[in-house]
Amino acid sequence: MKGVVIGAHLRRDDVEPLAEAWPARDLFLSAVTVADDQPLGDRDLLLRIAAIRAQLLERATFIAIRYGFSAASAAEAESKCATHLEAWRVLLEKHRDHVEMTLKVVASSPRARPDRHDFASGADYLRALHESTRGASIDEGFRQAVERELVPLTIEHRWLHRDGRSIEFAALVAREKLNDVHAAGETLKQTNVPFLMSGPWPLEVFADADRE
Repeated sequence: MKGVVIGAHLRRDDVEPLAEAWPARDLFLSAVTVADDQPLGDRDLLLRIAAIRAQLLERATFIAIRYGFSAASAAEAESKCATHLEAWRVLLEKHRDHVEMTLKVVASSPRARPDRHDFASGADYLRALHESTRGASIDEGFRQAVERELVPLTIEHRWLHRDGRSIEFAALVAREKLNDVHAAGETLKQTNVPFLMSGPWPLEVFADADRE
């Protein structure tokens, strides 16, 4: 048997009985046990874990662990996460009642992906790819509307360049502000700029200090 790890949690009762609670120093890792030969890409398993993730988030915010992380035991899982555990504990103590919301908007000036064959080295190609991603921009009026309507409701926020065709606004908000965030989303529709707002989500963007 192996465990598919879903997230890192502050307390055991944030996890049980929805999933197994594997101790990891001062935290607990939520895990779903499956057979060793169970394909992690199986649709039924994906749906099952997605449902558990949603139920776990209703209890308390947790650090989302990228899908596909598995371990044969709690000790192995703890070892794999060891370098992050202290930082995760600090984040969970600070943001236990906060969740992430995201807003994705199509770039008004999308950048074409560079052609790998136009570059002499892989390093030059990666630099051009990075520049094309960061060079995309969105309608300035829409950006100002987001800054006006959404930013005051956030604890933290970031504009993320995911690719050359879209930009994402990620927000960390208190749970009690979720209705206000959705209302702000309705107001933003008046700009007539297409966007997709989604959430709430566990900590992911704001659990990674290296992200922009």
